Amino acid sequence: MAEQEQQPLTELDAPVDERSRTGRAVSLARLLHLECTNLLQLYKERETFLLDHTPGGERIVTLSPDSEEPSTEEKVHLLHLALRQCLGLLHCVIQKEQEEWGELEADYETLKQSVCVRLQHLLHTTKDLLQSWTVEVTPDHQCTEETDGPGGAFGLKMWTYRVLLELIHWAGHATQTLHLLHKERVGAEEV
Repeated sequence: MAEQEQQPLTELDAPVDERSRTGRAVSLARLLHLECTNLLQLYKERETFLLDHTPGGERIVTLSPDSEEPSTEEKVHLLHLALRQCLGLLHCVIQKEQEEWGELEADYETLKQSVCVRLQHLLHTTKDLLQSWTVEVTPDHQCTEETDGPGGAFGLKMWTYRVLLELIHWAGHATQTLHLLHKERVGAEEV
């Protein structure tokens, strides 16, 4: 029974060979997803009123594939574009929180910076995996949202919550997409 408890829950949780570039990318995406989840938890602990609120609205980052059945490499390219937008959104959160509140609680600030660095690293990693594409690794977002409009500080907090949910979504999507690429490039027998 103890052996069953230690088995991965899904194929996506299975260990990957980190000697390959794709294996390292999968591990990095998994770590980013975990850190994004932890960042949201710290945020909710800090903003306790959010326990009673769930931000509405559609995805902030949306992408449309060029074809109905994109190849795995096309999916990684789309993922890369989404991650650039996420990095831009995270930079915007950092900027707006700094302007509004200054330095926040140490654990939250430290993890937010760690997520930012990890996301940048994942962008460089996906760029390296996309050999036949020309891609950028800079943030793709202008930080033009009016988050402090009618909702004031509450509006900014809800927008930040939505951005953190977006980071979790795309980090999870990165894990799935990069795992698929890993299986294709390295082979299912090594996964």
